[in-house]
Amino acid sequence: MNLDNHPCFNPGACKSFGRVHLPVAPRCNIQCKFCNRKFDCVNETRPGVTSAVLSPGQAMVYLEEVFVQKGNISVVGIAGPGDPFANPEETLETLSSVRSRYPETILCVATNGLNLAPYLDELKRLKVSHITVTVNAVDPAIGAKIYSWMRVGKRVVRAEEGAAVLLSRQLEAIKGLKDRGIVVKANSIILPGINEDHIETVARRLSGLGVDLFNAMPYYPNAGSEFEHVAEPNKTTVETIRKKAGVHVKQMRHCTRCRADAVGLLGEPTDQGLMNTLTACRRLDVKTPRIGRVSPRPCVAVASMEGVLVNQHLGEAEKLLVYGEKEGQVQLLEARATPAKGGGMNRWQEMAETLSDCSTLLVSGVGGNPQKVLSAAGIKVLEIEGLIDEAVRAVFACESLSHMVKRTLTACGEACGGNGMGCG
Repeated sequence: MNLDNHPCFNPGACKSFGRVHLPVAPRCNIQCKFCNRKFDCVNETRPGVTSAVLSPGQAMVYLEEVFVQKGNISVVGIAGPGDPFANPEETLETLSSVRSRYPETILCVATNGLNLAPYLDELKRLKVSHITVTVNAVDPAIGAKIYSWMRVGKRVVRAEEGAAVLLSRQLEAIKGLKDRGIVVKANSIILPGINEDHIETVARRLSGLGVDLFNAMPYYPNAGSEFEHVAEPNKTTVETIRKKAGVHVKQMRHCTRCRADAVGLLGEPTDQGLMNTLTACRRLDVKTPRIGRVSPRPCVAVASMEGVLVNQHLGEAEKLLVYGEKEGQVQLLEARATPAKGGGMNRWQEMAETLSDCSTLLVSGVGGNPQKVLSAAGIKVLEIEGLIDEAVRAVFACESLSHMVKRTLTACGEACGGNGMGCG
């Protein structure tokens, strides 16, 4: 393999060589205040967005078609839509399969670094040559302004404590990567009024660890996120920051904010044919050698009062109906109990784990807290009204549910007897 053919790390290669991101990592272990991941918006070009989440086996079927359609793919990467090492089993299985079948392909991973360190030796063994780590702050006080929480083992850690843990693990992982001869790019998102005056400090700190490339990425306003009203930094500000950071480490200036299912040359328009293939692969029954199971998210959960309509607020649901494919048909598999009320954010973390095999949750209403936690865990929550049968079949057929979306949304509490301040 020619490592110079990586279009993101080498601007001279970006006009000739393309990349493909395989969206096999839906769960995330951090809630960034600038992030609101939507899996099915084909018009958005930003990290965290994909048209489908695939199992490793499905991803290999899709990749084969990509290589048939695109003759210039030099890099296979994993960049979400969550974090690759919040999904280590799926990530490593996919990387292993690609290395075995396409030995000359460059392998690349983009991560927040929180859970990267335990997998350094395995990445080296698989000859993963390029890793991107997003480091938005090297001061926990600033990091606390950027992240709502992070999951460390089985604990949810917040504020400066969480930011300090993240930073420690990021620095440990980057040092470990460089010790193993792996090329490292650091991403830092420029957040006006939050870390714009801190980016040079980040670059200086990381240059001491031997980071090869630094990408000061301008923030792009993300509807539905806590920072949705933060303005995108102007070009003058971005250039000034890059010049300051460039004193310490080489700068990347050709980033296109790639989606988690990006394919082709950087900046190339979305290939709708391959996006259709990607979506179709999500329905394939493909088992993988190591994991030995079908797609990690083959089910759909529903909140219903009587089992006929999608008509229950998530906060009031004591059980959720789980639908999946069985004997060639979409049908009810089981009724699954929800965690007890009153647990605050821990309740929603437990619910995310309870629904870890579900790609979608259909409800008539949902509070802000569960929406954020479940979305961060890779579960798409849709507020709709209508027949369960029609809605579930539409999800499995990858059809639009726009005609069932609630037109008048009630405040959390109005439908569930709460106080309007979010479910707990």
